[in-house]
Parts: sequence; C-alpha cells; structure tokens
Amino acid sequence: MARWLRPLVGALLLLEGAAALSFLHHRYEELVQALFRVQSQCPYITRIYSIGRSVEGRHLYVLEFSDHPGIHEPLEPEFKYVGNMHGNEVLGRELLLQLSEFLCEEYRRGNERITRLIHDTRIHIMPSMNPDGYEVAAKQGPDSNGYLTGRNNANGVDLNRNFPDLNTLMYYSREISGPNHHIPLPDNWKSQVEPETLAVIQWISSYNFVLSANLHGGAVVANYPYDKSQDQRFRSHRRTVNTPTPDDKLFQKLAKTYSYAHSWMHRGWNCGDYFADGITNGASWYSLSKGMQDFNYLYTNCFEITLELSCNKFPPEEDLERQWMANREALVAFIEEVHQGIKGMVSDENNNGIAGAVISVQGISHDITSGDTGDYFRLLLPGTYTVTASAEGYQPLTVTTTVGPAAPSLVHFQLKQEVVRKPVERKASGTRMNNKALQKKVVPRATRRGTQR
Repeated sequence: MARWLRPLVGALLLLEGAAALSFLHHRYEELVQALFRVQSQCPYITRIYSIGRSVEGRHLYVLEFSDHPGIHEPLEPEFKYVGNMHGNEVLGRELLLQLSEFLCEEYRRGNERITRLIHDTRIHIMPSMNPDGYEVAAKQGPDSNGYLTGRNNANGVDLNRNFPDLNTLMYYSREISGPNHHIPLPDNWKSQVEPETLAVIQWISSYNFVLSANLHGGAVVANYPYDKSQDQRFRSHRRTVNTPTPDDKLFQKLAKTYSYAHSWMHRGWNCGDYFADGITNGASWYSLSKGMQDFNYLYTNCFEITLELSCNKFPPEEDLERQWMANREALVAFIEEVHQGIKGMVSDENNNGIAGAVISVQGISHDITSGDTGDYFRLLLPGTYTVTASAEGYQPLTVTTTVGPAAPSLVHFQLKQEVVRKPVERKASGTRMNNKALQKKVVPRATRRGTQR
C-alpha cells in the first residue's frame, strides 16, 4: 500500500463511532480527575498507578491499558508514552489525556482495531512527567507564557538534561570494542538526578518496555537517537553532526511511521525549519547530553523517539481539537509499531524461562535481553537475520529467521546447560611419569625456553 494511503485508511478505521471529547487545558487536579474518570469508565482494561512524586509532592501517574491490567503476559510487549517532560510544553499532556479517553471509548464501542491493540499490547500512558513545571506555566496561560516559563522542574532543572550520561561511556566503550547496550549506571547516579528522573529510571527498570515516545513542543518533527554527538570538540549548543545508532534504519522507519500518519509533520516545512520526511537524527539537529531517549536505548531494551508536536509550546484551547485530529492516527499507528521484528521465549531444557538472556543479531551491534519470564522482543525491519541467544551457564544457540512486514516472527530458544568437565585425577598406583616428562607435560612453552614471554 502506498505510504500516503496508510494514514488515510487508518484514520477511516478510527472515525467510526469517534467520541466527542472535551478540549481543555487540565491543571493537576483536573488531570487526576480525568485519569480516574477513564479508569472508572473502563475498569476491566485499565489501571492507574504512581511511579513516584515530583519535587513538590505531586504524583507521577500512569494509566495502563491491557486486557489483564497489572499483569505482564508473556509475549505481550510493553509500550509507553511520556508527556509534559518540559512543563511548558503542554500539547503532549493534553493529547495523551485525549488518547486515554479515546482508547476507552472505542474499546467500549467494539472498535476492532483498538480492541486488538489493547488485547495484544500493554500500554502505559504518563500524561505529565513534570507536573510542577506545568503549574508554573499554566499560571501564565497560553497568551502570555514565556518560552522557558515552567520548562524546568521545581528545582530549576531541565529533566531532559538530567539522566546519567551513558553516551560518553558508550563512545569510550566502543573505542575499546566494549558494549553499547545495557551500560551500567555510575555508582553515584542517584545523587545526581531529580526526583522525577529517579522515578522514571526506576520505572523503566521495572518494566521490560519495548517501544516508547516522549512528547514535546516547540517544533514539529519526529526525532530519533542518538541525541548526543560523539565529537566533543564542538562546544556550541547547536551543531549538526549526524550520530546514528546501530539501529538507525529501524529508528528512521519508526519516526516516519509517526510523521506520515500525522496530518502535516511529513511535509517537512514547519515552524520555520525543514526536516526531510518530518524526521531528524537528534545530534544532526543539535547535540543534547543526558537526554531520556538515548538513556532508554543504552540502559534498557526500549527503543524511544522524541516527538516535537507544535510550534507553540502552550497552544490555546481553541487549537486543541485540530491538534488532536492531526495526531490521533499517528498516536495509534506508533503503538502498533511495537508488533514487528521477532519475539519468543528463552527457556531451559525443562521449559523454565531464563531471565536476562542476551539476544544478539548478527550485523547489529546492539543486544537486548529477555524479561523476568524469559520472553524477549527484538524490533527489526523486514529481512533475514542470524540471531543468537546466550545466557550464563548455558550453551548459546544460533538460528536464522526471516522477518516479514506484518506481525513479528515467533522464534523460541531452548538452551542446554553447559557441561562442566571435572579434571581427571591420576591415582598414585597408576603409570608413573619421570620428572622430565612431567615438566614437558605441564610447564608452559615460554617457561621451558627460559625467560621469553
């Protein structure tokens, strides 16, 4: 199907029975009420939980959609949306509230596409990561809001510059042929991050997220990793050094999925900037250190992109409905992208799941790991791949599989335990070896030749 037809077809599927929604800016108390209203309307497919509190004590609420809320079902991928990371970039916050109402209402109406999505995916929606900053921005209102008013949290910290800098560790590791995935955190990382950042890091460490997007404002473009350039010789804030990940082509496809399903993002010209296809590599736009999307990719199994959704950081209420209609299909289509590539179970010979098994794809130097139940999810473009599963204490297993353009290929790995060979003990009564023969048997060659090393 032609690329331009896909969003049209998807939008037509969503139009059937579309609910009338309220398009208002929601302060913190109103946001909480809206989330609990959705939960009360769809109690069997939703759950609300808090991942922590902001500096000023506001809950960082998440609304979960699933046919079994609160439970990870093996082979069902975990997806997340995060909005309002910068307190004055508010469109994402309102879009995620609209999306929550929409998913609930369309599920109740029997919309087949939405029903299938909720049954096959565990969706986590956090409308606001920075509720304190939002309250500062909201007091000014959309008409007089400053470009930076409310951007930071209550401690004055930009949360998208507050994650541990794993990029620098990765670039150094790459020079010595080390890993660029699941990079350990610095020992003192907790003392260097804000409460909101700490809560998110603990959150993404607790769930095996596969795909994610965080929603921003101030431009209209789908931005993908890496955000930070490797070249440290430049010190100015804005520079253009394209810095691709090992999954660059996949990230471009994910970004294009959103941009082409959006009403105008894919056109390229927006807010005085031009981005071909409405997408950009983050560092190619400008280098950003300690950002959330790079952290997701380098520390977890999650592939995250950043969505810049409006020229106006705090659009007026009369513009919210137009923005919702422009983003609705894109928000749904991007969730569906979690269902591609390969997935399966990694188990032992007794069919017990193996957690933390490493899944490597030949030719792509970025591994992922299996979750607590032994299931894994590896996003891949269509093609044929050689894939290896390995775990400590087990023999690695390699298979070749072909990935199609639709549903993910199911590839299971059953690993055999490594055979531990005990050293052979010679009995005293056995055949004796003279001293010269014994030395020749056990002494390293370099030692036999004298002092050569």
